[in-house]
Amino acid sequence: MIELQHVTKVFNRGKVNEVSALEDVTLSIADGEFAVLVGANGSGKTTLLNTIAGAVLPSEGRVSINGREVTRLPEHKRSKWIARVFQNPLAGTAPELSILDNFRLASLRTGKKRLVIGINDRFRNTVRDKIAVLGLGLENKLQQPMGSLSGGQRQALTLLMSVMDHTDILLLDEPTAALDPKSAEVVMQTAEKIIADYRLTTMLITHNMRETLRFGNRIIHMAGGRVVRDVDAAAKKALKLEDMYGWFG
Repeated sequence: MIELQHVTKVFNRGKVNEVSALEDVTLSIADGEFAVLVGANGSGKTTLLNTIAGAVLPSEGRVSINGREVTRLPEHKRSKWIARVFQNPLAGTAPELSILDNFRLASLRTGKKRLVIGINDRFRNTVRDKIAVLGLGLENKLQQPMGSLSGGQRQALTLLMSVMDHTDILLLDEPTAALDPKSAEVVMQTAEKIIADYRLTTMLITHNMRETLRFGNRIIHMAGGRVVRDVDAAAKKALKLEDMYGWFG
């Protein structure tokens, strides 16, 4: 479970460029819940994800994960529970390393990063089988540098790598924003399968209203650093595109 209690984040407090990114946010995401986070640019969505991940520490309030307070816990120490996929397909991977080596790094996400140990036939076959599910033919290119792949290929592989080591929470920060429609479909189908198979607690940021309707069982609408709408599964089923467009009118 993710729980935020009266979380506020002010950047550059007391300066001329002071920005209040989150204002008194209280929010709970239950185990296994898939919440879609929407809102205009600057509404606080990414700051909220950063606060959960530990990349940003709140100015006020408390953050808890699985019943443990982690408010001041740095990002690397939260990695035992949290995996993240970013908007930029170049983020979260080592472009100069092979696909196989990137998967090995991912499998040691919460431990020491030793590339050679553990890359044996069993590990190679495990990676090959996981990648084959994508239907992209990459299972036969394990030695290809990650940096030579397309953005869609990298995002799909990053999703698979997110569950190579233990994780409870998956944070998706506009993972399809930089992709063409076909690649975006592959990435979101992969995400949906991983979330279901591993019963992950998930938060997805998207500006795509069709994705908002299609994925997840809850919608959280942010504006001005606050949660202004919290739509549960039953109400989400009744929503139409024009309803959501009206939120931004």
